Amino acid sequence: SRDLTENVEQLQIKRSLDLVLGKAVATLAKIEKRAVEHTATPLGARTHNVAAQVTSVGKRWAMFGEELALGLKRLESLIEMYPLRGLKGAVGTQKDALQLLGGDASKVRELEEAISEHLGFADSLNNVGQVYPRSLDTAVVDTLVELAAGPSNFAKTLRLMAGHELASEGFAPGQTGSSAMPHKMNSRSCERVNGFHTILKGYQTMAAGLAGDQWNEGDVSCSVVRRVCLPDAFFAMDGLFETFLTVLNQLEVNAAVIDTEVTRYLPFLASTSLLMAAVGRGMGREQAHGLVKKHALAAIAAMRSGETVENRMLADLSAESAWPLNLQEMSTLLETAKHEIGMAEAQVAAFSDAVAVWVDKYPAAKDLEPGSIL
Repeated sequence: SRDLTENVEQLQIKRSLDLVLGKAVATLAKIEKRAVEHTATPLGARTHNVAAQVTSVGKRWAMFGEELALGLKRLESLIEMYPLRGLKGAVGTQKDALQLLGGDASKVRELEEAISEHLGFADSLNNVGQVYPRSLDTAVVDTLVELAAGPSNFAKTLRLMAGHELASEGFAPGQTGSSAMPHKMNSRSCERVNGFHTILKGYQTMAAGLAGDQWNEGDVSCSVVRRVCLPDAFFAMDGLFETFLTVLNQLEVNAAVIDTEVTRYLPFLASTSLLMAAVGRGMGREQAHGLVKKHALAAIAAMRSGETVENRMLADLSAESAWPLNLQEMSTLLETAKHEIGMAEAQVAAFSDAVAVWVDKYPAAKDLEPGSIL
């Protein structure tokens, strides 16, 4: 019976991986489109969720897109190397096939190759028992978890941005964000994406529990786990991509709000540039760092307390007799710094070129929309 069930289940897995690949490429193409739209739109980058330096909206999207591309490479590699168990008999020795074919080993090999070719596998295992190694199942679910990480990170960040009205996943006509608070436009689709990724990690734990747990040539204790975690992991993966493709279609970037935030935090975002300019004028780095830190913290405290809505960091710095830059010089530096996004534009361009390779390789996947398959 395992000559039937093992091979059929592997065929289902391989075909499912092929379907996932199509939606992954479609998702990657949509991320690239969104990234290119905002290649140079300045955005306050955050580390530890605190304003850090200036980046661009497109660079942020490309960051998560490239992570998806890494998962896509692993998925493609898995599909290419994924081996079939083949016709191996009750304990893997192919005794029955050999006996049926009159003891001719070459005919057994020909039959094995014919089965692999018919089912679309490039390779088959030689030394298996009654079952194929369950570490292969772990590799499959691991790959799905990795593939989902980029979209999940994108969704988590979009939820954070929506909380500050910087961007939105979109809000359909007639949609209700909250039954109690009519003004709310909750990022519920992004929440669903994150939820699907959590589900996948649960199935990853289940699949990992089967790896290295085989008794001799095999047993059936794994079946109760596999019949849940394998099909459901693919359902979760499909649900994640379906939802995320919809988010990418409806994604809104609120450029005016982003600009207001960048302006508010710009003296902080440009603190590295201020520090370097002061050192360039001959000030010691530690002294310059201390003054920038002192007045940055004071400005933050004043803004948080409501003492002022304006960022007074530059004015306070210019009042320091030891500080080598005047207010006008620092204001000019800030105007430049607002658009100093480093290599962000080139990085987005490199991401775009990399996506083009995937699209050229799988052209039918480029225009896949929610509800369609490759």
